[in-house]
Amino acid sequence: MVEPMSQITPHDDGNGRMRASDADRDAVAHLLREALAEGRLDPDEHSDRLDSVYRAKTVGELVPLTEDLPTTGSAPTNSPVPADFRSPRPVYGASRIVDHPATSRSALVLMGGADRSGNWVVPPVFVAAAVMGGIELDLREARFTQRETTIWICTAMGGIGIVVPDDIQVRVHGLPVMGGFGIEGNTPSVVDPDAPIVHIRGVAVMGGVGVEYRARKHQEDE
Repeated sequence: MVEPMSQITPHDDGNGRMRASDADRDAVAHLLREALAEGRLDPDEHSDRLDSVYRAKTVGELVPLTEDLPTTGSAPTNSPVPADFRSPRPVYGASRIVDHPATSRSALVLMGGADRSGNWVVPPVFVAAAVMGGIELDLREARFTQRETTIWICTAMGGIGIVVPDDIQVRVHGLPVMGGFGIEGNTPSVVDPDAPIVHIRGVAVMGGVGVEYRARKHQEDE
């Protein structure tokens, strides 16, 4: 297991306190992927180290993550990254808007439950309906096919929770009937002007719809 970044003392090689760039982080991520493929790291170790890579603020914080692995240079950031390497780094704001097909268009439950989470692609219109059941939509790692997305909600004696990150705009227009719509967490004060906008529309009858701002996994220890 990799120590939390707050407990790692960066190597002071003259550049250890230099701020790390996305290219620096991608170079380390590439080395970790190679180590996983060669069996030098197991999947849990790889995941833990990758989380630390994208929490790192300085070059010095990146060095301990590969110092027990073979490298092609004096530092992990000297290693070349292949042109076909797909960076796993988190995306923010306008970068979430992609030219990919939607991976899910609806979530419908009757006396049951459903969820959408992870790196999924949200269409311009998504429908979520729950009758005596529950749905959770996690948008923290989501991508969007258009800048403005509408999530239509219908819940009766059920609940729908929507988890959002701090780099998208959320606007709630719901109609509660003996139910409620609410937003929890710290609403961001500054957002990329081109960031996705998510409209929450619909009706909640004797049920609840909750929108919660929550940190992404790589932000939890910052």
